[in-house]
Amino acid sequence: MDQCAHLDSIEDVTPSSDGCEDCLAAGKHNWVHLRVCQGCGHVGCCDQSPGKHATAHFHGGGHPIIRSFEPGEDWYFCYVDDVAFEIDDAPPAPSHP
Repeated sequence: MDQCAHLDSIEDVTPSSDGCEDCLAAGKHNWVHLRVCQGCGHVGCCDQSPGKHATAHFHGGGHPIIRSFEPGEDWYFCYVDDVAFEIDDAPPAPSHP
C-alpha cells in the first residue's frame, strides 16, 4: 500500500474561503470541486476545474497535502507521493456551504 511521507506537514488550518480563492478573485465561479491546503488553509479548485488552482497552489507554495472541501468527503491527497488516503481519528472534514 502506498503511504504518504508528509503527514507531519498537516496543520490545523481554517479554510480561507467558501470558494476557490483564485477563481473568486478573477470574478469566476466555475469550479467543479474544492480542496483545502493542509499547510495554510488556501481553498483551491480541483484539476477537473478550468483553473486547477489547488494544484497551482502546490506548485507555487510547496505544501504537499490537500483535503477535500466537499460535503461528505473525508480524504486527503499528497502531491509529492501521489497518493490519496484517509486518517483515522482525523478532525471532522470541513466543507463549503
